[in-house]
Amino acid sequence: MTGSREALPDVDGHGPGPTLGDRAAIALTEYREGNHQALGELVREATPLLWHTVRAQGVDPDAAEDVVQSTWVALVRHADSIAEPKAVLKWLLVTAKRAAWESVRKHRDDEKRRTELPDDSPEHPMALPAKDPLPDAEVLREERDRILWTSLQKLPGRCQELLRLVSLADRPDYRHISAAIGMPMGSIGSTRGRCLAKLRTILDEQGDFSWT
Repeated sequence: MTGSREALPDVDGHGPGPTLGDRAAIALTEYREGNHQALGELVREATPLLWHTVRAQGVDPDAAEDVVQSTWVALVRHADSIAEPKAVLKWLLVTAKRAAWESVRKHRDDEKRRTELPDDSPEHPMALPAKDPLPDAEVLREERDRILWTSLQKLPGRCQELLRLVSLADRPDYRHISAAIGMPMGSIGSTRGRCLAKLRTILDEQGDFSWT
């Protein structure tokens, strides 16, 4: 997809006008109303953000192009099922990140298949040890995730939006986040700290897990 490696949109939330998230919502609404050209400008603006998000997950440049393109295809397929147009930018980011994880997983699986299996001997049994988590560990992980996301939903909407975006990349770029939600970059760090403190208080009240 051309344009994926262009500079990120120069929107930091300080100036007048709608944010990238606002423009994404408008584009989706117009597309639903029959203007099939409405997504063109959004693709141009948001593709660099998606590409950098995908690359941050460890996807190589060529594969990142495919992941970003598949993300836009997914948006077209699911355009009518996105309940809230204002959430479309976050939908794109989450979809791109999940597709990036899948790309990395497939790449690792391919690498494993290309590795010669050990000899069938007592010292080198043919059966490779399973790396999947034990059932009990999987149940605990799912329960922790459930508690975490339930607790997140108890935060103010602004905190929920910020923490979700921060969690999308291993090294969150405040300029990306500022462009997405219209928050000044200078406020993101302190706001994030206050939101995390509120989330920790809610989690501590659960009392079932250690969240350190």
